[in-house]
Amino acid sequence: MSNYQRRATNKEQKWKQQSKPNKQSPAMQSAAAEAVTNRFGVLTVAESSGQIYQVPSPSIQSGGVLQANQAPVQGQMAIWNPKSYGTVSGSTAVEVENTPIDKAGVEIVGNGAEVAVADKSSAGLSKLFNSNALADFTVDNSTYSLAQIRATFYPKFENEKSDQEVRTRMIEMVSKGLATLEVSLKHSGSLFMYAGPEGGAYAKNSYGNIIVMGCESAEVNCGRVLRFGYTAVGVFVLGRMFHEAWGTAARKKQAEFNDFIERNRICISMELVTAVLGDHGQRPKEDYVVVTAVTELGNGKPKFYSTPDIIAFCRKWCLPTNHVWLFSTRKSVTSFFAAYDALCEEGTATPVCKALDEVADISVPFNKNKLQYPSKGLFGSKDHVKVQGEILEGLVARVVSHESSKHLEKVLRDFPHPPSEEADSDFGPSLREICAANRSDEKQQMKALLESVGTSFCPNYVDWFRNGSVGSHSRNADRSVLSNFLQAHPADFSTMKLQEMIRLMREKRFPAAFKCYHNFHKVDSISTDNLCFKMVIHVHSDSAFRRYQKEMRYNPGLWPLYRGFFVDLNLFKGNKEKAAEIAKNNNANNVNGNSGTSGQEGLANEDANLMIKLKFLTYKLRTFLIRNGLPVLFKEGPSSYRAYYLRQMKIWGTSAGKQGELSKMLDEWAGHIRRKYGNKQLSSSIYLSEAEPFLEQYAKRSPENQALIGSSGDFVRAEDFLAIVEGGRDEEGDLEREQELAPSSLSPSVKDTVTRDEGLIVFFPGIPGCAKSALCKEILSAPGGFGDDRSVHSLMGDLIKGRYWPKVAAECRRKPYSIILADKNAPNEEVWKQIEDMCRSTRASAVPVVPDSEGTDSNPFSLEALAVFMFRVLQRVNHPGNLDKASPNAGYVLLMFYHLYKGKSRKEFESELIERFGSLVKMPLLKSDSAKSPMPDSVKICLEEGINLYKLHTNRHGRLESTKGTYAKEWSKWEKQLRDILVDNADYLSSVQVPFESAVREVLEQLKIIAKGDYLTPSTEKRKSGTIVFAAVSLPVTEVQGLLTDLAEKDPKVEAFLKDKHLEESLKEAHVTLAHKRSHGVTAVASYGQFLNRQVPMGLTALLFSDKMAALEACPGSVDGERITSKNQWPHVTLWTAAGVAPKEANKLPELISEGMATRIEITPPITISGTLEFF
Repeated sequence: MSNYQRRATNKEQKWKQQSKPNKQSPAMQSAAAEAVTNRFGVLTVAESSGQIYQVPSPSIQSGGVLQANQAPVQGQMAIWNPKSYGTVSGSTAVEVENTPIDKAGVEIVGNGAEVAVADKSSAGLSKLFNSNALADFTVDNSTYSLAQIRATFYPKFENEKSDQEVRTRMIEMVSKGLATLEVSLKHSGSLFMYAGPEGGAYAKNSYGNIIVMGCESAEVNCGRVLRFGYTAVGVFVLGRMFHEAWGTAARKKQAEFNDFIERNRICISMELVTAVLGDHGQRPKEDYVVVTAVTELGNGKPKFYSTPDIIAFCRKWCLPTNHVWLFSTRKSVTSFFAAYDALCEEGTATPVCKALDEVADISVPFNKNKLQYPSKGLFGSKDHVKVQGEILEGLVARVVSHESSKHLEKVLRDFPHPPSEEADSDFGPSLREICAANRSDEKQQMKALLESVGTSFCPNYVDWFRNGSVGSHSRNADRSVLSNFLQAHPADFSTMKLQEMIRLMREKRFPAAFKCYHNFHKVDSISTDNLCFKMVIHVHSDSAFRRYQKEMRYNPGLWPLYRGFFVDLNLFKGNKEKAAEIAKNNNANNVNGNSGTSGQEGLANEDANLMIKLKFLTYKLRTFLIRNGLPVLFKEGPSSYRAYYLRQMKIWGTSAGKQGELSKMLDEWAGHIRRKYGNKQLSSSIYLSEAEPFLEQYAKRSPENQALIGSSGDFVRAEDFLAIVEGGRDEEGDLEREQELAPSSLSPSVKDTVTRDEGLIVFFPGIPGCAKSALCKEILSAPGGFGDDRSVHSLMGDLIKGRYWPKVAAECRRKPYSIILADKNAPNEEVWKQIEDMCRSTRASAVPVVPDSEGTDSNPFSLEALAVFMFRVLQRVNHPGNLDKASPNAGYVLLMFYHLYKGKSRKEFESELIERFGSLVKMPLLKSDSAKSPMPDSVKICLEEGINLYKLHTNRHGRLESTKGTYAKEWSKWEKQLRDILVDNADYLSSVQVPFESAVREVLEQLKIIAKGDYLTPSTEKRKSGTIVFAAVSLPVTEVQGLLTDLAEKDPKVEAFLKDKHLEESLKEAHVTLAHKRSHGVTAVASYGQFLNRQVPMGLTALLFSDKMAALEACPGSVDGERITSKNQWPHVTLWTAAGVAPKEANKLPELISEGMATRIEITPPITISGTLEFF
């Protein structure tokens, strides 16, 4: 019998029922209690556009869970002494009354620990549920709410600028001594947060066994995931880290650690890297966590430790940290970005870490500052190659205080390694062993993990099971919790700020849900006047973070919107004396309630949040192109899959060479996996079981293939212990598939060709009055059409009966090679998705045509554009859709369309269309600002009044027509006022418009360019696509040719040599190579980053030529007093090579001179030509 089998046998758990208190006898009370608690099990508070999401999970019975050693919850915070590496602000919350309830339960005997849980007939909970306390709880002047953040991760800040602009700003700040660039290595795992045994274990949108599934978007396919054990896996792995680091002292340190973070209200955020929760880019060799954030929650605003503080914290507890590099000079920071650019398409962990170690000013890697314990535990950061493998997800770069380098050096001095403890090589069964032993029962897996981790991390199962049995735990509270919370008086400053945040998000209709659950950790303190809940703030879309950031710029006092956001709520009644005490506490809290992120002192708000994620193609190949492409491949076929992966590579700016190599490999993969699986889709959770063997065989064929794949042959088999069945995650561990975002800035890159053997759909994301129908008529009558032989057809939405877009799809199938003008407004993502589906099913392309407008922060169309649209509509007569001057609610209809675009800025609107369809045509609408006067105040005021009335109407009546409902009279008055004001300002509204003929001409030109394939698709990056290969100084070709002409006039040998070379035609470029990645290494190329785009004087001293080649000898000059040296032994400008001779052969010219096989002509005096240092 193996050690593991013996351990598993000994640890079989016994369940023993304790004596129960007398049950309540009336049958109706029991039934009522069950009805109430069943209701808790199926309702979830989801304040997102007024929707209620049903969560299919078993309901809890009439009772609850009590902890054996639960201390009475007083609703007040512990006070602790500040640490030398972190402080906290805030003040003590008000104390609330307790109503203790009887404790009785089931005794769980296992692993030497007795855990008492509440019996479902607990008198206190029965009394609470029988009284329907939540429904009976009313908010009055004596009602208070207390909100305390229990777990959170960093705020998600979206860069308003493009990646290239962010990089430029980072370099500028470091160069001026304003900041240091901090770069951390990204382990490929999932976000896991831990706040202690009572504080809870959390994923990004879940805790315990509560998974906030909420797939609010039809595009997101969550699939089936490990519903209950995600956080149990995290708790187990975290506990395991203590065993590996502390040996026999692990249990003691676990208890001290949990007591410390509970007492000080600290939340630890980690990257949970494991092979049991599904495949990312590579199955890790070990299961581990890496600490990425430490947060002091206190009573005020969460305070995030700086990286030096995190390292100090992790040194104290021997927890793994990220591999970190600091760049504090212009030379080092420019070298870093150049090194990434050189490695982005083929970088793996070893060369990336090596390159960054060489160019960084400070490096804190796994092999430095480490502590080797007898138990073989490593202190410091984890060696990515040893624990995860060579496939590296990416790097995270952010600006930190310029003092960060000194702070880190001080931490390394002040926090020496703790003493080593006696070895304990027997850690018990591993995560993979436990999951394998309980493979058939997911809930039993979770139970076994929690038992194994021990009582320090899991003194009870209150967050996972409803009672002693293994059961689900979806304790959802009634939606009235949130409204009660917002109506009640805030008990402290933190509560007030959280109320402010939630009110704003609801008022602005951000895509987020506020889901409330009963907090059974505080069941001892629950009474009819004192209710406790946990709230999960679940942000559905990244657009919410962007919009919230804009609100913070207008209102700097707002607290940030965090990722992974969990709040403890307490609703209670207070008397007059307590109210006075609360008011006093509120005044005190207003002073100290705004502690913030540590380590960002001295940085402006905009700069303090500068961050950029830099991923590697070898990782994206596996996750985005192979894993995320599986649904497309199996559901839509190889041609759609090819379109999918080509589009992704185009968005990334992948070099043409790599695109070709990857296309060949991915086409072969598609054929291979379809032959093996037929029409049954390969599970994305175990896709590496098929992908890795395929990639390994493919890599063996050539060194080029090996470089393309990155790493192969080091495969971990996971089928026997995998704790997940299906489902993708985003990069922070949320239950959704990883997706690349739309380009954030517009600059040309790769051509997007619409071939003539496929159809084209022209559609209009606009507003009535944007002139789409008139434009379609002009296009139909234009001589020559789109410049090719495809027929052009128009489908006018106002004349089509029934559903419009299915008719367009049918027309595309009937005429697959034609151009269809979809003459109907296409205002939202739902329609765009239908058009995308049409394109895939019919092999057509689609082109959006949008009215050009500046837009606002929250709408792609400006008020001035809206005024023009309304003016045009109200000039119509006999419109087929009955939207003209005779329509009584024309203004309301246009406001409705206008609000369909709400939430997207112009930049976001255009970027999303470009990402989806690869092109964008802008129809000129308004003249430039210099050619027109400002919009009259009367027009602006009228529109703003209409928008305010629209908000009132929709808040009360939804989409009810304006001629009905409470505000019918107000609408009638406003519609008349609108007509009068627009008529009064008709001259202005006509004068500001671009002439229609000019707009049609420009649109037709753009459409013809797209049809011909000459369109340049906007892309994210402004730099050259693909990876950097070499650094060189580019010289002006005309000046080089002029030099050669002068030499030919002076020297007959030169004239004779150049006579038949025709360099005036063949010499298209001239450069001096300084370093090449293959010959000199990545860091050699990257070292020129600080001189990128600078002018470098280049002395040309001689012309060397033979019968097969010719070159100019070069001597680089200085920039800012620093001499530029070439890594080439002989710097030169290659001018000509004979057919079949590679340009690099010109390096042999000096040797040929010494052998008498070449000619050297001195240039006296040397000629200096300046050129630009560039990366190629």
